[in-house]
Amino acid sequence: MRTRLLPLLIVLMAGVLLALGFPLAVSVAAAQQQRVVIDRIDDTARFAALAQFVTERGDGYDERRRTLRSELGTYASVYGIRAGVFYRDDSAMAKAPAVWQLPIEGEGRRAFKEALLGRRSHDPPQVWPWQDGRVVVASPVVRDGDVVAVVVLDSPTAEMRSRTLRGWLLIAAGEAVAMLVAVGAAIRLTGWVLLPVRTLDAATHDIASGRMRSRVAASGGPPELRRLARSFNEMADNVEDVLEQQRAFVADASHQLRNPLAALLLRIELLALELPEGNEEIASVRTEGKRLAQVLDDLLDLALAEHAAADLQLKDIGALTGERVASWRPVAEAKGVVLRADGACAVTAWADPVALSSALDAIIDNALKFTPAGEEVVVTVASGRDHVTIVVADRGPGLTAAERERIGDRFWRSTQHQNIRGSGLGLSIAQALLAAGGASLGFAAHEPHGLRVTVSVPRNGPQG
Repeated sequence: MRTRLLPLLIVLMAGVLLALGFPLAVSVAAAQQQRVVIDRIDDTARFAALAQFVTERGDGYDERRRTLRSELGTYASVYGIRAGVFYRDDSAMAKAPAVWQLPIEGEGRRAFKEALLGRRSHDPPQVWPWQDGRVVVASPVVRDGDVVAVVVLDSPTAEMRSRTLRGWLLIAAGEAVAMLVAVGAAIRLTGWVLLPVRTLDAATHDIASGRMRSRVAASGGPPELRRLARSFNEMADNVEDVLEQQRAFVADASHQLRNPLAALLLRIELLALELPEGNEEIASVRTEGKRLAQVLDDLLDLALAEHAAADLQLKDIGALTGERVASWRPVAEAKGVVLRADGACAVTAWADPVALSSALDAIIDNALKFTPAGEEVVVTVASGRDHVTIVVADRGPGLTAAERERIGDRFWRSTQHQNIRGSGLGLSIAQALLAAGGASLGFAAHEPHGLRVTVSVPRNGPQG
């Protein structure tokens, strides 16, 4: 969630900084140009004052004209600015450099025409640092109320653009520093806001995995999330109490029913002594009584499996699986089924050896129970990067896809297996035993017929 929230905040903050930075950059460029324009306007006013007293063409008073030319030449040589005073017909009263001519069109011509109307030219268009533009300013020379000439200054902009660029670099540096500060603040803010969410997510995952005692430490984060953490803890406490009461009831009920059932079975046996040998009714009652006793034993095992905590150890899964296969081989031989182990013989993973052995017993028992004589059951151990898998593949009738989804439901049995002994709790017990240690069960069809049960045992330790 942080990886999605943090880029959103960074993009928003970058947008805000750019929204502030662009107008500021434009303002800096405009201020630099306005500074140049004002300076040039002052210069045009000074040259206009000198040109005002220059006589018209053809008169003999040339001293003031020579003074004006000298001033323009000095100005152009010192500042590198084209300067000139032009009559209304574009002829030059004085100019520097001598080869410069008033342009026929463009910004210089526009400024000249505006000055002929008796006012200084408007501000020239903005020149940006990447443009090689010039700033042209013009002012009228007025004599006796008439505009007799125009002072035109055509300035280069390299220095102005350099100052603008330096200002922009300072703005960019400030924006970068502000962005770094904003990113750091966003990281701290998202961490502070999402810490309770991560803790809540971890606790939820633990509870979903069967670790019912996991709780959320209600510290840090906004008040709403702290209140949510407290509410979650209260809910988890209530759920754990309800589950504990359910387990206790199942365990107590199954335990308390065992003694009356044992007494009932004993009376059935005593009654059988009084009846003729081979009585079918008493045999049926005896079978049902034993089946009921098996159901009670399985219920007690299930309650204990759900209640007991896993004792995780780093075990050789191949060796443990081999022991269980060897233990069940006599049962398989008695039924005429071939039971063999395959795959890795030495591979380690973290598991509760007692729980894993009990789960394998239930799975192998089911496989042998539904596999007809003459077929085989193969137990394969394989090592992966994160898990060790134990696959028990039988050659029984198998299950449909809809039936495989219901495997592990308590007391559920396929309609085609109703006449085979069992209580329907074996795989439920196996799942409860494996879930406590972080392992899992998977079911798939085994071609051409049969069922594949896969036990995945994690290779990472409890801290992983």
